[in-house]
Amino acid sequence: MARGSVRKRGGTWYAYWRDESGGQHAKAIGPRKKEAEAFIARLQAQLVDGTYRELAPITFAAFSEQWFRDYAAVSVKPSTLGGYRSMLDSSLVPFFGTMQLASIRPADVQRYIAERVSSGLKPATVQKAVILLKTMLKHAVEWDYLRTNPAQNVKPPRREHVEMDFLTPEEIRVFLEAVEPRWYPLFFTAIFTGMRLGELLALQWSDIDWHGGTIRVRRSVWRGQFQEPKSRRSVRTIGMSPRLAAVLMDHKVNAPWSEHNLAFCTVDGGIIDQANLRHRVFEPTLTIAGLRKMRIHDLRHTYASLLINQGENLKYVQEQLGHASITTTVDRYGHLMPDAHVGASQRLDATVFGNGPEPVDNPLTRNPKMEQAPDSLSPGPAVSWSRG
Repeated sequence: MARGSVRKRGGTWYAYWRDESGGQHAKAIGPRKKEAEAFIARLQAQLVDGTYRELAPITFAAFSEQWFRDYAAVSVKPSTLGGYRSMLDSSLVPFFGTMQLASIRPADVQRYIAERVSSGLKPATVQKAVILLKTMLKHAVEWDYLRTNPAQNVKPPRREHVEMDFLTPEEIRVFLEAVEPRWYPLFFTAIFTGMRLGELLALQWSDIDWHGGTIRVRRSVWRGQFQEPKSRRSVRTIGMSPRLAAVLMDHKVNAPWSEHNLAFCTVDGGIIDQANLRHRVFEPTLTIAGLRKMRIHDLRHTYASLLINQGENLKYVQEQLGHASITTTVDRYGHLMPDAHVGASQRLDATVFGNGPEPVDNPLTRNPKMEQAPDSLSPGPAVSWSRG
């Protein structure tokens, strides 16, 4: 059985041991003696049961290229891959690149977080980078470059709260009146389906069920390339209101021909560039309409707010938006239902004793099916159209 010892050098405890072939090894553990002793104990157990393995030396920069080539490039969507490449090149590799993978400690990861946040990066951006780092180092353990993941138990920074914005019914009408006729069907569809921009620009005429009154989301587009939607839940069927069906039917008659059978395309039938749509169409339209600056993605929030305002079940809202979990729906839109609890305590008495006021209508228990779109966009009585 291999023997080992621990010694302190400076402020760091080191583990020393010989393997069964007589090879000598040393490893810096940390500032506490108990951690070094625990490492030697685990090591000896691995040598006894045959699970011990030598770690291949590699720098973080070299490993990141191997991970990107052998795993990410063949496992994730192009849009996700682009985000990984950007995070690696701009943040992770500049910090960890020259470090030996096996030398990275939890304290190094924590220092990375602190330095990036203090440099002005948004906590949400740093959080995404830490999630990516954890995933990479998890694979490093599986590929025999690490024994444990030093980032596993490091907590990323808390994300800042971003106030959700949406258009009220009156603002929707003002916005649609300001839209150029060419773009009217696209933005009308965005508001009345809550589709993500990539999903909207990948919509094909064959995805529309005119008889059933539904739109099937099957794909998305990113940088001119079709790809699968964001998640499994994102493949979904959205209810199509009669007015939306009429707008799309009229648009179909006049839309340019597209080799991809796209419902929304350029004048020559190509895929619309998302950046151009944002900066050359959407933002100028907001200015013409006299509305505040917002994102195209806020039209998705507008659709959710419309559903919640008319009392639709949150499970139905989740399905229409394609959220992977209803928790996401509740976290993002639950505050739009401030009056749903009114009368709850009074209804307890009526439920148990049969007295007290008549049960109050609860919008959460209504039928989630939208049989027919409302004739107007006027808000219902349940929710105030306040963004606070």
